[in-house]
Amino acid sequence: MLKIHFTGDDIARTRIAPGPDPLWELVLSLQMLRPQRGDLLFAGWRQEAREAVRGASRGEILSLLLALTPNVGYFPDFLNPIEAVRGLEHGLEAIRSTPISVLRRNVSLLAARHSLPRSTRRLTDGEPALLAELTETLRTCYDMTVTPYRQSIDTAVARDRRIRTTALAHGGVEGLLASLRPTMIWSDGGLSVPGHRHQELHLHGRGLLLIPSYFCVSGPLTLFDPELPPVLVYPVERGPDTLPTRASTALTALTALIGHTRATVLNALGTRDGTTTTGLARQLGVSVASASEHTTVLRQAGLVSSRRDRNRMLHQLTDLGLALLETNR
Repeated sequence: MLKIHFTGDDIARTRIAPGPDPLWELVLSLQMLRPQRGDLLFAGWRQEAREAVRGASRGEILSLLLALTPNVGYFPDFLNPIEAVRGLEHGLEAIRSTPISVLRRNVSLLAARHSLPRSTRRLTDGEPALLAELTETLRTCYDMTVTPYRQSIDTAVARDRRIRTTALAHGGVEGLLASLRPTMIWSDGGLSVPGHRHQELHLHGRGLLLIPSYFCVSGPLTLFDPELPPVLVYPVERGPDTLPTRASTALTALTALIGHTRATVLNALGTRDGTTTTGLARQLGVSVASASEHTTVLRQAGLVSSRRDRNRMLHQLTDLGLALLETNR
């Protein structure tokens, strides 16, 4: 059982991730390429994703990546840096910058449990070219296993976040933690995770980041190293409308109504509490001016609200925009 111990400061600093963590979703999706308990909903996704990954022709480096992400037991903490909460590129840069001492410590823990390929030696030597190739392969795999299914992932995670934020609004952080039953139990100033390997995690005033995850199926997860920023990754509910379906089949009706780009904008804004114009442009692959134009039109239609935060403009869905998006998902 995992037991997480809170102080008063930890209660004050516990929060929910703003959306799916790209590297946690990626690592868990790589594990899901190999069948595991509780993953029956992913049979169709697995077939599609396997074919896509095989077609990417990443060769030896893909073999190394799969060896680093076994679907049972320990996998290296360095693959899930906290920087990924800010986006995939931030996470990949953190992986490229992992100290050699951390790489060696993580890999030695894995090698004690699994046989690893010879290329692992280059990794533990911190070879820059190998790290660059590894992160490029991570990005490629993300494009194959996660990106085409972001519609389903974002919908399920956004729905879970609404459940948690409602619990937070009504019962504070204790209400939030209590809402995580039955997979987790909040009692006597601690959060227990039955079925997890034995681990005691003392937060020491750092708080806890709760990360809802689509590809997490075996139960809540945390990092092995207690000195790293504390996170708890937990599975979200996947209903009939959030099965792993490729994005090309989603949002059809909404696209016909308001156009592809604006439908995509609404969908992007539905995944988090607020998105800047620059962040939205980066996510959609359009210019900042184009993102600003689309949010202006959607705001005038009552689907989006915008507010200035210092030198940034933050956009989020209105109740009407959320209702329209949910109806067409």
